[in-house]
Amino acid sequence: MDESTRQSLDKWPNVPHVYGWLALDARGHWLLRNPASGAFERIANAALRAYISRNYDADPSGAWYFQNGPQRVYVRLERTPLVFRLQPGGLVDHCGRAAGTLRGAWLEEGGALLLEGERGVGVLDDRDLGAVCGCIVDDHGAPLEEGPLTALLEGDRRVAAYLACNGARLALARIDGAALAARFSFIPEPSP
Repeated sequence: MDESTRQSLDKWPNVPHVYGWLALDARGHWLLRNPASGAFERIANAALRAYISRNYDADPSGAWYFQNGPQRVYVRLERTPLVFRLQPGGLVDHCGRAAGTLRGAWLEEGGALLLEGERGVGVLDDRDLGAVCGCIVDDHGAPLEEGPLTALLEGDRRVAAYLACNGARLALARIDGAALAARFSFIPEPSP
């Protein structure tokens, strides 16, 4: 969190929270509600996106928020609290922070890859799925061949597979997308 944000919290500790104005989409884009249309639109300003990312965190209940000076702005999550991207140095979240040691990996019924990093659970940006497929290995550590990989992605639970990524080798389990929030204790749409 920015130091100026910490100082503003000390100066104005009782500013009301904001709900329903900020969202995070499945590709890690920050969205702001347009007051005229009510629709969420991508935030184009790079400095504002960076400021939100530096001050993004979760409260003890699992509701994620952006601390905007003294005001807490709760975030509506399209998928998960974090969105991971593959970078040359490893996985980073949509805020630019390293994923760190991975604790788990799951495939959702639609083929999305969910990862649990040091800061929580996130979906892998779908544009990186092709590159990460090369990190899915069999029992012997060899890349999973096309037939078993396709079967795995289509939901075949008989295929044993592991994700070898970020220095970890994790068994890939299946997960129901509807169960994500409960399983990982986050609130997709915080409300007062």
